[in-house]
Amino acid sequence: MGSVLGFPGIDPRDAAVGARLKHWREERGVDVETVAAALKITPEEERRAEAGRAHLNALQIAAATRHLRLPVWALVSDSRAY
Repeated sequence: MGSVLGFPGIDPRDAAVGARLKHWREERGVDVETVAAALKITPEEERRAEAGRAHLNALQIAAATRHLRLPVWALVSDSRAY
């Protein structure tokens, strides 16, 4: 992971989780502010997470899956875990 002009690089795992979060949030028709409130973060932090520029911890991933009515694997993998 490198950086450009002092900006930290993006962790590919965070980028993948963020992309999945954005996909499912939009699929479910939920706005950023609602998901951010469920995760107990600001809407800006939620946008950064969706862009892969912020790390979501296990509790936040669990909160997002509960709020969006998803199995946990939906945010951490592209294939079913069962």
